[in-house]
Amino acid sequence: MRKADVIVIGGGAAGFFTAINAVDKNPDLKVIILERGKDVLNKVKISGGGRCNVTHAEFVPKELSENYPRGQKELLGPFHTFMTGDTIAWFQKRGVELKIESDGRMFPTSDSSQTIIDCFLSEVNRLGVEVILRQSVRTIQKVENGFVVETASDRFSADKVVVATGNNPKVWKLLEGLGHQIIPPVPSLFTFNIKDQRIQDLSGIAVNAQVKMLDPNTNKVILENQGPLLITHWGMSGPAILKLSAWGARLLEPLNYRFKIEVNWLDTISQEEVLEGLKSIKSEHGKQSLLKYPHWNLPKRLWQSLLRAAGISETLSWADATRENLMNIANQLTAAVFAVDGKSTFKEEFVTAGGVNLKEVDFKTFESRVVKNLYLAGEVLDIDAITGGFNFQNAWTGGFIVAESL
Repeated sequence: MRKADVIVIGGGAAGFFTAINAVDKNPDLKVIILERGKDVLNKVKISGGGRCNVTHAEFVPKELSENYPRGQKELLGPFHTFMTGDTIAWFQKRGVELKIESDGRMFPTSDSSQTIIDCFLSEVNRLGVEVILRQSVRTIQKVENGFVVETASDRFSADKVVVATGNNPKVWKLLEGLGHQIIPPVPSLFTFNIKDQRIQDLSGIAVNAQVKMLDPNTNKVILENQGPLLITHWGMSGPAILKLSAWGARLLEPLNYRFKIEVNWLDTISQEEVLEGLKSIKSEHGKQSLLKYPHWNLPKRLWQSLLRAAGISETLSWADATRENLMNIANQLTAAVFAVDGKSTFKEEFVTAGGVNLKEVDFKTFESRVVKNLYLAGEVLDIDAITGGFNFQNAWTGGFIVAESL
């Protein structure tokens, strides 16, 4: 049996960050990382299209925490200990410069996730952290003076164990065996499948929009979001849709991802304001055809598609438009209802909501309240974020605080 002070299960972002910081703070610690695959840091490698979206330029703990549909309340305290500015400084100290893009996402200036991977590998080498591959964990046993961890090929003992395996159902099962409650996983961060004449050939068009999710029984608004909306060949994507899917993850799963959304293509401009605007256009541009010139900066093809859906003919001029025509146009522009029929995964950045019940974790240390000397970091917990580098920030914050506790 191989002995260590700390065993970190999971060779991903949270696992590496925990191990590196633990030995950095206490060089006498013997730390082993066990990874079930033949490679480490796979999610880091593919994140951000291979560029690694390290974190997000949000420097106020409260505002940072608002990007986590699950974990918002719990992460507020930890973010006061370690957040974006600390992440930037941590990487800078190790020779990795980060840059901010216009949407707030932060990447290494090299634009390559390999930079982050190389940084971590060089740190574990420098600090003497042992990384053992192909170690699928079979059992985690609590024994009198620590833990025994059994893999397919080896046995390890340690005083303390850190579980940083992400969304791994087998490990969740082991944690259940130790007394933890697992919140069942459901997908988060997905795009909406929509077949609708109005958007059929408009793939690639993006606008700032407001999207509301409607209650299937009452048609009342149960969730809403704003931001860039992208029309795709299968339906709708973009931050407005992805955020709605994250916040609605638990609501949408029982509906089997069949529900209705209402889209205001003009963002926050109200139907009344649009109606007034349409009346002004009618009085100023009487001779013009309605379909010919788009208004409110809408892309021409989208404008024409929505007007046709409002029953406007190719030849109708503004002078001949009736009050009913204007009402129908205002309705299509600000309250167009679409039926969503299923979901598609957003690129390879698949995120699930679910994991260890947050009530069972002490967020001052990230130690289990159920099993002493067991620590949990990253997405093994029921914490998930919207897209933009926030899931990694959760991994860095959790890993850092666990390392301090160890």
